[in-house]
This record gives sequence, C-alpha cells and structure tokens, in this order.
Amino acid sequence: MTTIPVEPMVLGDDFIQEAHRVAADMRQSTPVRFVVLPGGFPVWLITGYAEARAAMTDPRFSSHRVYDRLERLRLGDDNAESQFSPDLAENLLNLDPPNHTRLRKLVAKVFTTGSVAPLRPRIEQITDELLDEMAATMAADGVVELLTDYAYPLPIRVICELLGIPATDRKDFIGWSRTMVATTTPEEIGAASMHMAGYLRTLVEAKRHDPGDDLLSRLVHVSEDGDRITVPELISTAVVLLTGGFETTVNLISSGLLALVRHPDQLRLLRDQPTLLPQAVEELLRYETPNNLSSPRYTTEPVELGGITIPAGHFVMVSWLAANRSERFAEPDRLDLTRPGTGHLAFGHGIHRCLGAPLARLEGEIAFGRLLDRFGHIELAADPETLRWRYSTAMHGLETLPVRLS
Repeated sequence: MTTIPVEPMVLGDDFIQEAHRVAADMRQSTPVRFVVLPGGFPVWLITGYAEARAAMTDPRFSSHRVYDRLERLRLGDDNAESQFSPDLAENLLNLDPPNHTRLRKLVAKVFTTGSVAPLRPRIEQITDELLDEMAATMAADGVVELLTDYAYPLPIRVICELLGIPATDRKDFIGWSRTMVATTTPEEIGAASMHMAGYLRTLVEAKRHDPGDDLLSRLVHVSEDGDRITVPELISTAVVLLTGGFETTVNLISSGLLALVRHPDQLRLLRDQPTLLPQAVEELLRYETPNNLSSPRYTTEPVELGGITIPAGHFVMVSWLAANRSERFAEPDRLDLTRPGTGHLAFGHGIHRCLGAPLARLEGEIAFGRLLDRFGHIELAADPETLRWRYSTAMHGLETLPVRLS
C-alpha cells in the first residue's frame, strides 16, 4: 500500500498529442497515479482497466455536487460561489443515488434503445445529403476536410433535431457546447454555461406550452408515479445529452476513419464484409476512444485502489482511453475489426454509463457504411505526423482530417 507521492506527475501537451504513449507509460508504471492535468487540475488518474471498473462501481467515489467542489478548489475558497449556471448542477454526472437513480429512471423512459432505432431513416437521409454536398464541392484532386464537412455536421444535425433545437440557433448552441468541453479558462466555460442554460430555459418553457415531436418535449412531459423532471434537471440533462451525443460521435467518426485509412488491410476487410460494421464500430471505439477522461469524482473516505491509498476528499478521474488499450485485450495496440466487441469502456461503466451509447453506435454504423459505399477509394491527404489533436483533456478528437476521395 502506497501513500500520496510528494510531487504529482505534471502532464503537458504530450498528454493530448501523444495520448496513447503517455497513457501506456502511466498504466505500465502504476495504474493509479497522482497527476496535474494540462490546465492545472490536480487529480488521481486511473489508467488500469480493472481499477477503472472498480472505481466506477464503488460508492466511495462520489459525484455529488462535484463541479461545485472543483470550483471551490480552483478559487481556493470553501465558500466560493460557482461561476457556472446553477441550472446545470442537477445533471446525471453531478448526482449520486438516490437522486441519480430517480432522474436517470425518468430520462431512460424517453431515451431508450427502442427510441433510437426509428431514427435510422432520418440519419441515413442526413448522411446522404452531407455526402452529396461533399461530392459536389470537393476540390479537383478529390481532397476534402472530412472533419468539418462530414464528421462534425452529421451528429450536430442529428442531436439538434432530436432535441428540437431550431436550425437558426444551432451555431451558437454548438459553440457553447464546444467551449464547455474544451481545456480553456473557467471564465469562458462559465460564460458558455450561462448562455446555454438561459437559451435552454426559454426553449423548455416553449415546449411545455407547445410540445413538438422531439426528445426535449417528451422529457418535459414524462412522469413516473406523479414525479416529473424539474426545469433545472431538464436543462442540465439536455446539456449532458448534447455534449455526449455530439462530441463523442464527431470523434468516433473522424478518429475512426483515421484509424481505418492508416490500416488499409482493415479498411479492405470492412469493404469486403460490410456485415462487420457493428463489430467494427465497437473496435474503433476501443482503439481510438472518443472520450479521454471520465467526469470527476471525489473520495468520501480513504480508498485503496491498485495498491495506492487515495486520501479522502481527493478528486479522481478515469482515463477510458488508457483502460481500453490495457492488457485486458489481446494485442491491445492492434486494430482488429474481427475482435469481439465486448468489454471496452468507451461509454463508461456503472451507474453513469452513457445513455446516448445506442445513438452513437447507430450514427457510427451509418457514417462509415455510407461513406465506404459512396467512395471506392479513401486515403489520407496529409502526413499523419502533422495531424493535431484538439486541446481538450476530456475529449480525444482531431483538429482536422484532410482526406482524398474518389
């Protein structure tokens, strides 16, 4: 059993730009390590697979009002008030049972695997429209920016239509979302949260009086034994669904395609055997995990994990990206689309497992399948060493993805 180290490991830009190498070094050294993340946040980082699963099901790792605690830590004042909108406090990532159990049960009545399946025709239509636009506007040499022309707009249109966000408001709405998951200043994140919460409060009230055929309207009116979701809960749930249903899928499509073009044998296999698509999506989620880190939790008492004792009151996060390349998987650094797609942690684990997983999987299957059907040749149009990963500790996604299509 090891106590807290004198000095934390300070993580720099390579934690983002060389994420897999840094994660492997940490995981092989010790699966639980005290670090300072880029941006200055001190946290116990879990990189081991078994330790990640254990932490996410251990009630001594609490989510209750964790973001309020983070703000007090940042300001060095136990009585400080958060700069973030109070309407975002009642979200599933910020609650423990029984409050979490109650809210998730209500949300799950509306956002289910069964509710996602009927979306396939509309997602296919949106995908085909984007591919048509891309084919019509691509350069003479066939080069397109796949991230901005395809991977980015597809999940935006899907999640905004699903939530009932008018097309005229989507640019601002997505801008706030991207700021909130970026590694930027707390002031910028706080301002974005205020804008988003104010917008959603107005939208929720409108849907209360004039509901549409969308997820947010159904959440407004869902009930269980007379219990309903409150307005702050509606606002914060919409934010979680947006960031989870948008950012994760953007990264799945773009990073997944990069993995495929860098492994032409696997790309050929998928073309030859399109029935592998569901399994391929699972392997791409594991191999190039869209979310690097879990939402934070804190210890309510000293906890021993991976041979390390984490003191009470300390923040803890899991690196899904690191755990998904652990030795739990045979040859973990090899992309294998025939690998059984069970056991990865790309959507988390335990009570906070991502509700939007069925939607992300469906979008991934359609995005990869339609792209490969439309274009018989896809190759990277840049030196892979020049590609940069977006500056975010939470998300693992590319800044750009130039490809050549024909």
